[in-house]
Amino acid sequence: MDPNQQPQQQTNVPAQEVPQSVPTVPEQQPTQSQPPQQVQSSAENPGKVLGIVSLVTGLIGLGLVGLILGIIGMKKSKNAGMSNGFALAGIIVSVISMILGLLLIVGLVIGGSKLVGKCQELGPGTHYVDGVTYTCS
Repeated sequence: MDPNQQPQQQTNVPAQEVPQSVPTVPEQQPTQSQPPQQVQSSAENPGKVLGIVSLVTGLIGLGLVGLILGIIGMKKSKNAGMSNGFALAGIIVSVISMILGLLLIVGLVIGGSKLVGKCQELGPGTHYVDGVTYTCS
């Protein structure tokens, strides 16, 4: 009876240990290897968001704000040792936006001053000169 009892105890113990230890080790390894990949992908360029915001603000006509945000985003990226194409594009677009805005303001001032000069010349009222209607008050 003793020889039969010993193999049963030995057979039951290894049968319980082997299935429990073998599946848990392979399941833990993929789980442990996945979070570092997620951490690496989430550790993005620190100035990337500022670069994107800079690009958008430059496109909608807020050139000075876009320029400032682009410069800050570029500095943050440089400090992290990364390049930032969005910040560079934001700086370029913001400068172009500021130049176009300045040209628009200069054009309006020149056009307005010519209109005021013409109205001073013609006097108050509505005037038709060379197919152009001037309404002066």
